[in-house]
Amino acid sequence: MLRIFLLTALTFSLLSASAQVECEDTCSHIHGIDISHYQGKIFWETIASNTPMAYVYIKATEGGNRIDQEYENNILTAHQYGLKVGSYHFYRAKIEQETQLANFVLQCRPSEQDLIPLIDVEVASGLGVEEFCDSLFKFLELVEHYYRQKPLIYSGTNFYNKYLAGKMDRYPLMIAQYRAPEPVLKDGKDYLIWQYTGKGHLRGINGYVDKSRFMGDHKLKEIRFRHRKGEF
Repeated sequence: MLRIFLLTALTFSLLSASAQVECEDTCSHIHGIDISHYQGKIFWETIASNTPMAYVYIKATEGGNRIDQEYENNILTAHQYGLKVGSYHFYRAKIEQETQLANFVLQCRPSEQDLIPLIDVEVASGLGVEEFCDSLFKFLELVEHYYRQKPLIYSGTNFYNKYLAGKMDRYPLMIAQYRAPEPVLKDGKDYLIWQYTGKGHLRGINGYVDKSRFMGDHKLKEIRFRHRKGEF
């Protein structure tokens, strides 16, 4: 009986340890995370000094008036510890595009960005494909005009294939798919980043965190914010 108990305990211990092995522990890809107030208090010093995360996207805004309550603290503290950061906006298709842009730019200030803006596109708000895309592309054009560079577009594989396939040639992509194998887009478009889990673990964050990695030969420089003298 004691032998069985010890064997069971050892097996459980090994399984628990292996469950904590993350993708960045076993490969050489360029890894990063995206976070919001859902992660609660984040220990940025621990992330900066004890993990291989090369980039962080921080939620800034959603729709026309929502501001992530932890945004200011997160971006300030992440910068203090030398992390490369960018900001993202969760797009709501039925809210006026100019209103959403005004909300985003008040938070996502160019002087504080290392990475190009990210637009989170994952809900159609009940609109059909044509109407949704008309709404989205009006907003993306406003974002591009204001920041003078194309934003990074985030979407899930299924959502992309239904609403965006064949329409995103002008924009770099981050694609979410929380299962193997790597995402395959219906239009065959290349994407820079794969968000491969929504249940990642990371020293410095209690609970789950979204993790992503660059694909193939893509590099961090492809999403760097291009600053210009005298802007904003």
